[in-house]
Amino acid sequence: MEKPVALEIKPFSVTSLFAGCGGFDLGFLGGFEFRDQAIARTRFNIAAAYDIDAHCEVTYKLNIGSQFTKCDLSSYPAANITKAEVLIGGFPCQDFSHCGPRKGLKSARGRLYKALVDYCKIHQPKLFVAENVSNLATMESGKILETIMADFKAVGYRVAHWSLYAPDYGVPQARNRIFIIGVRKDLPGFPALPHPAFASNHRTVKWAIGDLENISDDTIANQSQYFKAKRAINGHGQGDEISQADKPGYTVRANAKSRVHFHYALPRRLTIRECARLQTFPDSFAFPHSATTNLMQIGNAVPPLLAYAVAVSCQGYLESIHNSQKKAA
Repeated sequence: MEKPVALEIKPFSVTSLFAGCGGFDLGFLGGFEFRDQAIARTRFNIAAAYDIDAHCEVTYKLNIGSQFTKCDLSSYPAANITKAEVLIGGFPCQDFSHCGPRKGLKSARGRLYKALVDYCKIHQPKLFVAENVSNLATMESGKILETIMADFKAVGYRVAHWSLYAPDYGVPQARNRIFIIGVRKDLPGFPALPHPAFASNHRTVKWAIGDLENISDDTIANQSQYFKAKRAINGHGQGDEISQADKPGYTVRANAKSRVHFHYALPRRLTIRECARLQTFPDSFAFPHSATTNLMQIGNAVPPLLAYAVAVSCQGYLESIHNSQKKAA
């Protein structure tokens, strides 16, 4: 895909933690096409991105840019991370997910959100956005989410959380996510909840992938790549599911053996490209690894269109702050 072009106006700098393959980052950048829809370039610029996964590093650098640093954020000093006006990060969700071990904050992985807190404590960005699974809000009667939000408040932020249903924002996939938003205490106001422009008109699986039915090669990247598996005799919940053409797709998961998605009309599983479409990655975004690794990256990502809706709200807020400060000066 094309690299983001230089903007005539000064962009807002962003540091991305737990960047993965770059779905969150792409949404914050904008400037791509999805299903013939042009997504406008935002005023954000990704100054630096960090993640532990070497495969994600390859995918990110292929599609987003060279600003990726491979490191373990559980031990990497926050002081060494690039200072930016905005911090974003989809911290690991496995210990908060319905289909994970549900260890919550008792595990080292469950406490990785503290890398975001430490960054905020040291660098004091104007704004941060953290993303995770919706189950985070209900685990232990909401105490886990309260703890996480309290930790951000303790380092100087006013904090709220948004529960967003991805189809309401143009994503053709039934996916609920929590976004924790924080604004530095010295700044007035708060970003507005993103407008659910598609709440009454959800996009469907067929809308997303119908044009790929007769394509079986890589004239569109990753369309030939899928798992050769027959349907199980039984399967619901975490089992096999046939996609319903006239509804948003099932949640694309990072585990190839968890909820196996079959095509609504063809006798096969969904391809890697079709899964990427359900996550709203543009066709120009190529996944260069094995099917298992590619699906893991796609399933772990924040859908770019959902991230874009959040980014537009954050951009509007930061522009209002900038204009207010300019008038005051």
